[in-house]
This record gives sequence, structure tokens and C-alpha cells, in this order.
Amino acid sequence: MFFVYILQSGLDASYYIGYTSNLERRLEEHNSGKTRYTSKKLPWELKYYEAFESKSEAIKRELFLKKQKNRKFYERLICSVD
Repeated sequence: MFFVYILQSGLDASYYIGYTSNLERRLEEHNSGKTRYTSKKLPWELKYYEAFESKSEAIKRELFLKKQKNRKFYERLICSVD
């Protein structure tokens, strides 16, 4: 199982999008400063995720979300699961 996720920074409310096969471990890595980009905007909160059967599906979805570069789009997506 692979996951595409959206994190939100507690520092400046920016979003980060990624994919992983272990969501819990990856969130811990982001919040412990082990990831270069996210280490400057701690803490991170998981706001949204989707599960995929294959890595290629997850990567396609991650790239689609990153190409949006639209805060309102991300917020609507996050609100759709609340």
C-alpha cells in the first residue's frame, strides 16, 4: 500500500505533498527534521491522505497534486474528508 499525503506547517501554514509506503514513519521523519525541505517549517500536521495499491499510481497522483500549485484546491480537497 502506498500513500499520497498533504502536510501543513504549524510555522507558516504552508503545505507539503509527498508519497510513502509508511505514513506514520514518514510523518515522524518530517517532524524530527530528517527531511531537508520540511525541517525549516516544523511542526507538520497530517491534513489529508489517499491510499493506492501501486507505487506508480501514488507517484502519478502526487505529481498531479504538486502541479496544481493552488492553495484553494488543496483546502477544498482537505475539507472534502472532514
